[in-house]
Amino acid sequence: MSAPRMQKLYDDTVVAAMNEEFKYENPHQVPKVVKIVANMGLGEAVQNPKIIEGAQRELSEIAGQRAIVTRAKQSIATFKLRQGMPIGCSVTLRRDQMWEFLDRLVNVALPRVRDFRGVSPKGFDGNGNYSMGIREHIIFPEVDYDKTDKVKGLNVTVVTTAKTDEEGRALLRHLGMPFRQAGGNR
Repeated sequence: MSAPRMQKLYDDTVVAAMNEEFKYENPHQVPKVVKIVANMGLGEAVQNPKIIEGAQRELSEIAGQRAIVTRAKQSIATFKLRQGMPIGCSVTLRRDQMWEFLDRLVNVALPRVRDFRGVSPKGFDGNGNYSMGIREHIIFPEVDYDKTDKVKGLNVTVVTTAKTDEEGRALLRHLGMPFRQAGGNR
């Protein structure tokens, strides 16, 4: 089996472009994508525990790997939430599945967003990792809209070995992440 398309892009062109842009002394200094974490937080699961099963199934379809159910770490009386109650689901992708997911996210899912002008360039954490929110999980072609009980949002975090946000932004830009131009609204 051959390497995923996005990994080939990284190996063939991105490493050389990053090396040229940042003048690394060692080829191992070039930042790379380590893992991608996709997460669905479902606050309404407190009233309707059945929603977790559908969300877990859909997130597993999107990611190509079984999602785990996340549980509340502490009780919050105001929200009628008890410690240990299921409140979401999460999946961590590495290696080939990570590259395949990133390819589908950048080239298939994001262009399907209504009135899409690019993702926010402000989602970096100071260490080169990027997080973004997706309002509708149905932008992924793996999700069958007719079998979906409710449109849910999800968070996607791309963890890199970049030392700065500038390096992380350049890495994702070279991989095809469509960042919004400065001065754009939202």
